Amino acid sequence: MPTATPSQNSVTPDRHFLDHAATTPLRPEAREALIANLGLSNPSGQYATARAAKRVLEESREEVAELLGADPIEVVFTSGGTEADNLAISGLYFKSPGSEIAVSAIEHDAVLKSCSHLEKEHWAKLVEIPVAADGRVDLERFPELERRSTALVTCMWANNETGAIQPVTQVAELAHAARVPLHIDAVQAAGHLPIDFHASRATTLAVSAHKFGGPRGIGALLVRRDAKLAPHNNGGGQERGLRSGTQDVASAAGMAAGLRAAIADMESEDARLRELTADLTAAIRAIDGAIVHTVQPALPGHVYASFPGAEADSLIMLFDAAGIDCSTGSACSAGVNRPSHVLLAMGVSEPVARASIRFTLGWTTTRADIEAVKAVLPQTVERARAAGMA
Repeated sequence: MPTATPSQNSVTPDRHFLDHAATTPLRPEAREALIANLGLSNPSGQYATARAAKRVLEESREEVAELLGADPIEVVFTSGGTEADNLAISGLYFKSPGSEIAVSAIEHDAVLKSCSHLEKEHWAKLVEIPVAADGRVDLERFPELERRSTALVTCMWANNETGAIQPVTQVAELAHAARVPLHIDAVQAAGHLPIDFHASRATTLAVSAHKFGGPRGIGALLVRRDAKLAPHNNGGGQERGLRSGTQDVASAAGMAAGLRAAIADMESEDARLRELTADLTAAIRAIDGAIVHTVQPALPGHVYASFPGAEADSLIMLFDAAGIDCSTGSACSAGVNRPSHVLLAMGVSEPVARASIRFTLGWTTTRADIEAVKAVLPQTVERARAAGMA
């Protein structure tokens, strides 16, 4: 049986992890709750051991609900943010008389590809929500919404690449006025920004545990009591009949513990991370020709920048060799580096978009991590530019 190496479980001394937007290391509180409940039974049984598991599951649900401003019955556990987004979008679409889905071009692929699937296979019509140059939904050019024709609106709370916080309050007002369901992808925001599901006016809202220090492989879709959704799968009727299957009780407990810890630290972490990102941003701006795409208001730990003339893949490999973990905002397919769809939607040129990399900080980030990036940044960009664009 293979065993995990220390680097798979934690941030190691010889590495500087700056990719928290992809996944953040497991918080001690979440690890403790996860391990403590690994041996629990199937919570759907009628006997004492099953009831014990059911109690932990429901207590975890209650805690997640309280922390996110929802009722316990509105918390539907899923395998993560991707499943939550898919369940919301397809579930709302199939219960709506309308066929139009209003969606911005900066959404995560979990949303965009779910919408595209409905367009190709189920006659949905996608209506693009325009995006301004700062990476936020352009409210002045927001499309018309009409209850009989618009099935749903989907808008993320904060962008996973730029960190840009979206005007979800105003989007919710527009959707509410038109009586159109609203889905919010809050995967990047949960645990980092205050979230009140009821106050948001969203119909559904997706979160993922590993983005705030909970276990991987679990998330939740918050679904209003009166919302009508088609189930994602069929079976024993667990999770309000929307997501049948035996629940992962240990992960639910770990998710609740991780979310509680993240929210408890939110205010102090916001100030600490903003200080570190400001320092890193200043170092990036000192590089000739560098362009910073993260514009406030944004998540506290995001710094997304382009270094024109340097291929993003080259930058990533050079930083990796220097012991620094960061990422691109692009998707690679068959060895071809593709520019970020988010930057292209913002009006950034393709060559500049192909030169973009993302640093994202989180609860394990230290001053030493930032100093490590600053120490190698100038020569890394110089070497990547010398290699040229593919």
